[in-house]
Amino acid sequence: MAYIEIAQDTCKGCSLCVNACPKQILEISSDVLNAKGYPTLKCIDPSKCIGCSFCGLICPEIAITVFK
Repeated sequence: MAYIEIAQDTCKGCSLCVNACPKQILEISSDVLNAKGYPTLKCIDPSKCIGCSFCGLICPEIAITVFK
């Protein structure tokens, strides 16, 4: 089973990963901010992750690690 880990304090909420995800399981949380004041990324349905790594590859902050 594939899954991702998100470095919340590194993420800047740019949403590039949200747009890159073919399963549309990522979203930027508008109600939770990280230590730097940016909105945080969350995976809304981890069971649908296929481990394609598109999110991790497009992330300019290298805040997403994909495990297969």
